[in-house]
Order: sequence, then structure tokens, then C-alpha cells
Amino acid sequence: MQPLELFSQPAIYLTLTGVLGLIVGSFLNVVIYRLPLMMQRAWRKDCVEYLSLDAATYQNSAQEEPFNLILPSSRCPHCHTPIKPQQNIPLLSYWMLKGQCAACQSPISLRYPAIEALTGLLSILVAWHFGFTVHTLWALLLTWALIALSFIDIDHQLLPDSITLPLTWLGLLLSLSNYFTDAHASIIGAVAGYLFLWSVYHVFKLTTGKEGMGFGDFKLLALFGAWLGWHYLPQIVLLSTLTGALLGIAMMVFGNQERSKPIPFGPYLAIAGWLALLWGKNINQFYFAAAGL
Repeated sequence: MQPLELFSQPAIYLTLTGVLGLIVGSFLNVVIYRLPLMMQRAWRKDCVEYLSLDAATYQNSAQEEPFNLILPSSRCPHCHTPIKPQQNIPLLSYWMLKGQCAACQSPISLRYPAIEALTGLLSILVAWHFGFTVHTLWALLLTWALIALSFIDIDHQLLPDSITLPLTWLGLLLSLSNYFTDAHASIIGAVAGYLFLWSVYHVFKLTTGKEGMGFGDFKLLALFGAWLGWHYLPQIVLLSTLTGALLGIAMMVFGNQERSKPIPFGPYLAIAGWLALLWGKNINQFYFAAAGL
């Protein structure tokens, strides 16, 4: 049996994809934590330069230690002890360390293994759905990006352009080869996705004087339009709105969520868009059948 045929065996294929998902999930934890901080540092430096602040202030800003997705190496947020490679194995390390730092015994957030497990599980679902095809590679990339975007939005109410914009362009390029939709539907989907939420934003602001969502939400819906085509935008908007409304009400009733505190919409869009990526056609067919169309 050839190596490629061996990897295409369902059990081996799904297992390897799950392991890859766990590894990527560990990296996504880094992205979720560091990317917003990297953006804040860049904004601060731009402000210092634009406002022509004194040289000492600029010097302090410019001489910060390198901070990106690679440097510095991962370390405990409490005692700042570097994490050894054997202490950074997805899921296993958390279990072996009993959820505590090896140096100071401070508790490690359960969120880290949760994101690793979520990434592994969703990766397996994507591989199972699309099979041993090139579609799986692109769908995995989108899935991983959506996980990062969702948790960044939960933490900072921010959907970084450095993730949404390249993926939107990638969706448009993929449509040239008809991977998930054709180029015609992709272009219209990207434009319609952005303009729809842009219009909702401005109508809401004119009527209430408040901002109902951020510009990142426009770009995320445009991303889904580029990847899946305009046909799936109605179901994404409907599913994300219903999910957001139900969870928002539940959080206010049971989770002491303040009514005045904004709730990030990005995660609900991400959930709805991911469902559309895998089962959007079935959802549309179910809706049309139920409506007698």
C-alpha cells in the first residue's frame, strides 16, 4: 500500500487530522493571547509617532522586547518561568501537570486545553465531512481562523483585519476554481455580506444613536460571502441572530450579564458560517422544503 493510500484510510486519516488539530489548537492559544497585544503595541507606537511625543516616551515604546507569535517563548503568566517543550504537549501536559504550573503551582486556565480539544474535534468533523480531498485543507484553515477570531472577539471585541482580510481574498481566489462556490456568487457574496451589515449598522446608529456592532463583523460576513457565495448569507445572518439573541438572553437571565454591556457578535457569525460551510446546502434545502418552495 502506498503512503498516500495509507493516510487516506478513514481511521488513520481522522486520527492524524485530530492530532494536527490539537497541535494547531495549542498554537491558536498563542494567537488568541498575543495578536491583540501585538496590535495594541503597534497602535501605541503609531500614536507616539503621530503625536510627536518626547523622545524618552518614544524610546521606551521602541525598545520593548520582541513580542510576536514566535518570541518570546511561552512562559507561565504568574512566575514567568519558560515552559519546556515536554510541558507544552496539547491536552497531555495539562493532565500530567494536574492543571498547575510546574514551577509555582499556580492554576493553568482550563481554557487552554478546551481550545485545543475544540480545535481537534472540529478538525475531525471537517475531515469526516469533506473526506480525503483538497477541500478539507481549505476548510481546516478557515475553521482554525474562525476559532481564533471568536475567542479574540470574546476577549477584546475585536476581529483583526490581519485574519479576516487575507481570508476574504483567499475565498475569492478559491472561487476561481469553484472549490466552495463559483466566482460570480463569491464576488456578489463578499460585497453583499459587507454592505448588509454596514447598512444595519448605520440604520441602527441613526435610530438609536448607538453603535450596534463593529466593522469587523461586516468583514467577517463578507468573508463568508466570498467563501460560500451569496446564497448562504441569509441563513448565516438568521442563524447568527437567533443564536446571539438566545444566548444573550440566557446570559442576562442566568449569567448576570449587564444589559448595557455589549455582546460580541463575531462568535455567533463564526458558528453560523461554519455550520453553513459544512451543512449549508442541507439547511437551505430544509428551509425551502418547509416553506413549500
